[in-house]
Amino acid sequence: MPMFDLPLDQLRDYAPTVTEPADFDAFWRATLDATAALPVLLDVRPEPTDLRLLDTWDVTFAGFAGDPVRAWYTRPAAVGGTLPVIVEYVGYGRGRGLPHERLTWPVAGYARLLVDARGQSGQYGVGDTPDPHGSAPGGHSPVTWGILSPAGYYYRRLITDAVRAVQAARALPGVDAGRVVVAGNSQGGGLALAVAGLVPDVAAVLATAPFLCHVQRAIEITDVGPYGEIVNYLSVNRDAEAAVRNTLSYVDGVSFARRATAPAHFGIGLRDHVCPPSTGFAAYNQYGAASGGPVPERSMHVYPFNGHEHGDATHVRRQLRWLAALLGEPVAAARPGAVPVPG
Repeated sequence: MPMFDLPLDQLRDYAPTVTEPADFDAFWRATLDATAALPVLLDVRPEPTDLRLLDTWDVTFAGFAGDPVRAWYTRPAAVGGTLPVIVEYVGYGRGRGLPHERLTWPVAGYARLLVDARGQSGQYGVGDTPDPHGSAPGGHSPVTWGILSPAGYYYRRLITDAVRAVQAARALPGVDAGRVVVAGNSQGGGLALAVAGLVPDVAAVLATAPFLCHVQRAIEITDVGPYGEIVNYLSVNRDAEAAVRNTLSYVDGVSFARRATAPAHFGIGLRDHVCPPSTGFAAYNQYGAASGGPVPERSMHVYPFNGHEHGDATHVRRQLRWLAALLGEPVAAARPGAVPVPG
């Protein structure tokens, strides 16, 4: 593996002490309480597509400060009853895209809510959700917006959106509210871990190459974006380091992972310079440690010769099989008759 990070035998036990503010829980409780009384679903309307085997709805829900956040709700067509739902978060610089993108979960028989990332459209994908709160002092990219204070930081808003997405998913028709899974890669994986630490009753967590974990280490060992954008900001704003590190301590995925109680499935590539493997292992090795109960079921899949793409399609297959074993086949009872095999 690359020399910039730890060897695998050390990663297996890597559980560093991560700086955590004394008011971490109070900060997030107050943040989420500020939106608790707001209606969750703002608009749900059928979305015409060319996909005959899936139904899609264009969903708008109320996120941070009641701001409208867009999402695609997709499920298998002509399947009655309620289904487990995957709430999927996108990677950095992406948006929810078009409704016929990213269809693994609904094709597998799950309902899926694919959540837009406010203000990030245009770098790798298209989104429809602006961020009207970008005036706090900080840098020019999302990871540095408002980075000088926890209250004004961009990820306070995005994590709140992610929590509200779970609440929105539970309010949608055809969803089994007791079987909500949070999932994502990179930034999406970091958001899934944050939700797992803030919402005590999600059914499962799928986090691959998670971003925003052990951030204090990440900005010291990699210059690759998005962490590199924080490094670049500090290279110019040299007196801001203490304030930046304090802000980042409120959104560290390790702190959220420590509070999680749901079963979790992780994947990491050992050659990942975007989200260094030690940062993901720091979250995995402390997952559930502060939950107040037994350590939740968890598994880690390591890909020694892969970078930020981790196990890619191989890993997705492992996720599908793990989730089916955990929750049962999503549409087994409603599946139409199989086509006879010739021969």
